[in-house]
Amino acid sequence: MWRHYCGGVKGRPGPSAVLTPAEALDVVQGEFRLGLPSRPTELPFLAIDASRASRELSILDELAPSVPCVLVAVASGWCPEPPTRFDVLVSDAAQPGPGWVVSQDLGSLVVGLSERVVASPLAALALVQLLRMGPGLSLHDAVVAESFVYSMLQAGPEFGRWLSVRSPAEPPPTDAGADPVAVSRTGSALQIELNRPQVHNALNAAMRDGLLSALHVAMADESIETVTIRGRGASFCSGGDLAEFGLADDPASAHAVRVGRSIGLTLAGLGERVSVEVHGACVGAGIEFPAFSPRIATAPDAVFMLPELGFGLVPGAGGTASIARRIGRHRAAYMALSGCGVPADRALEWGLVDAIGTAEGDR
Repeated sequence: MWRHYCGGVKGRPGPSAVLTPAEALDVVQGEFRLGLPSRPTELPFLAIDASRASRELSILDELAPSVPCVLVAVASGWCPEPPTRFDVLVSDAAQPGPGWVVSQDLGSLVVGLSERVVASPLAALALVQLLRMGPGLSLHDAVVAESFVYSMLQAGPEFGRWLSVRSPAEPPPTDAGADPVAVSRTGSALQIELNRPQVHNALNAAMRDGLLSALHVAMADESIETVTIRGRGASFCSGGDLAEFGLADDPASAHAVRVGRSIGLTLAGLGERVSVEVHGACVGAGIEFPAFSPRIATAPDAVFMLPELGFGLVPGAGGTASIARRIGRHRAAYMALSGCGVPADRALEWGLVDAIGTAEGDR
């Protein structure tokens, strides 16, 4: 029997309690079906023991798409009938099956997930609801849906709280007027390099526009047979430039720009011509837009992370569409909810990248 890792309030389970399927079904058929809790943030996370198949677990799996909280299946050993409609699947089995995240310390994993969800319950719920819808949407529509959610959360209290307490952004080291994106061509091959190494290639508006301009050249010129994207310096891309977070005039206008100037959708439009070589930190947008490419080669030192929940947001560069299509929505949810780094070997095992090579940039 699983232990409750922390106590609940008002008779409810603690956020990192691992419930039996029967206990969880009581919660789902009781509080949620009756319209309780009165606020969706009161019970944002349910971890459920999925070690054995049972009638209650099957019922929970059927109800999962409409349950307004994060659902995590926790299995000690191999689960013969996994609840695939849950949001995250974690197990200590060596080979639990597709979609599962393996950990030998399930208790700590559940506590870590629950703490992140409890800290940003609105963003966590929006994230899993978005991922639940994803398989039924086209790639374009999934990106649009993500942007709707992202813009909504930009106007929400969790992102507002992060903005209010973050440290003032320091001016980035000077780049001596260098273009944020360096482009060169050799015959039919186009090379594109992210060129803000002093800030680990943090993606700002200028870099986005430069990258899109280079990709549009390839779209317009059929004589370009291959397009390769790399990053200069110690990292491929450390994600969106935090100095520009919260600077949009309004969330609605930001949505229009985000969809209309999507790096990911432009990459997808290039089809088999494009490949991405990554290394070092691949954070947020630094893995979200590469995941639209049909080929990603990674250096062994690469680490992949989705930190946006900590800002009260969901991924905003198309990650809920691109990453979920590469590794499945369960592992995508784990990455986004946990904020944990995924090393290159695990990324290869999951299918987040296609090969481990020597894509190490100009160091």
